Amino acid sequence: MQETTISILGAGAWGASLANLALANGHRVRVWSRQGNETLAEVIKDADIILSAISMKGVREVALKIQSLTLPPETIFVTATKGLEPETIYTPSQIWQSCFPNHPVVVLSGPNLSKEIDQSLPAATVVASSVDSAAARVQLAFSSSRFRVYTNPDPVGVELGGTLKNVIAIAAGVCDGLQLGTNAKAALVTRGLTEIIRIGNCWGAKTETFYGLSGLGDLLATCNSALSRNYQVGYQLASGETLTQILAKLPGTAEGVNTCQVLIQLARQQNIVMPITEQVYRLLQSEVTPKQALDELMLRDIKPEYGY
Repeated sequence: MQETTISILGAGAWGASLANLALANGHRVRVWSRQGNETLAEVIKDADIILSAISMKGVREVALKIQSLTLPPETIFVTATKGLEPETIYTPSQIWQSCFPNHPVVVLSGPNLSKEIDQSLPAATVVASSVDSAAARVQLAFSSSRFRVYTNPDPVGVELGGTLKNVIAIAAGVCDGLQLGTNAKAALVTRGLTEIIRIGNCWGAKTETFYGLSGLGDLLATCNSALSRNYQVGYQLASGETLTQILAKLPGTAEGVNTCQVLIQLARQQNIVMPITEQVYRLLQSEVTPKQALDELMLRDIKPEYGY
């Protein structure tokens, strides 16, 4: 395998996991964090791939800093962040592409709980780009016997699958926290996927992408694992804790909290019906209790399954 210089931005759990995967494949890996000793310029110098695993709120700031630095023209940007920018409703890849219009941008997303990957448990992910050669290069860089990487030509769909499922994961945590049972959770996740597809199509994403690893796969992993921070937010809300209390002790960022607010803003603008997302939003705003949110979903008008 061709040795590649990979710069990882973000030394959190996901950034560290991706760095270890690249190191195991024999690549030169540098990691940047705000608390580290190396400067951003030092870490990205002569990088073949710059992979961003920083939280959503820091993406634009870091992208603008890199804009002022000199990069090789063939440098590939990879984004592994899941979220939406509140001011613009941009996805992370849209931010990177707007800052670096002449560089290929690749989205990496899938059912990837970092703690399991760190334990060398088998996993799969998706890398997507409008530039096929860039996706293939990233695929080669990270693929291994324990981490299977697929390519996909729909970066918008791959990115949105990983981003939007975080909202449904909060609802799944509530479902388990209230001990509503397997039937209720199956219905919730299935109807949640319908909402993800509905608003994803509005963004221009392909429906079939949401049935793949970065859509349904990531949704199932996040909605069924206590390792998921978004699931934990919902579970603890159902246990009677406040959102402020939960976020204060949560390790890392639960991107679904901010994503939900941005999503509701877009859904209302476009008149897109998203009842589960609406109830999660009201719950996060302390407008309803978990029990009230459940009652409102169950008492909606009866209707056909498809088209609604």
